[in-house]
Amino acid sequence: MIRMALLGRLGSLGLCLVGAGLLSARALAQEPLPAAPTPLTDRTLQRIDAIKLESQGLQRGINLARDTAARLNGGLGLYRPERCMYAGVSENPCLVSRASDGFVFRFQGGLPGWEQYQLPASVETEVRIAKDGRSVVEVIYNGPPRQLQEQN
Repeated sequence: MIRMALLGRLGSLGLCLVGAGLLSARALAQEPLPAAPTPLTDRTLQRIDAIKLESQGLQRGINLARDTAARLNGGLGLYRPERCMYAGVSENPCLVSRASDGFVFRFQGGLPGWEQYQLPASVETEVRIAKDGRSVVEVIYNGPPRQLQEQN
């Protein structure tokens, strides 16, 4: 009797799905779907999407800022940016500002191996990258480390 009802309701495909355990009792009973998301759920999901987009833009921004500094300072054969520019986005000390107009990165650099040999940096770069991480908004500074300039 149950098989006949199922067969009439679902056809032979339904029987195969029930027999294989792929169709739940809920689907057979045709229960309504859960209620639509609440405004709080919608806001939470929107915030999650915004955080995800910002973190993607931030990671692209680190890469672009690092590559921009390398290009400005003669390429990787002559220049290496500070180690923080190869780190992830979480608590990165080279990220000095997050604002609606983009991300600002400030970091030092020098000859290849400068950090490993504990040599002083020869260049400081500060650059603003667009919020999506796809373009350089402004090269704020690229020159001798400013703390050295202030001492002289």
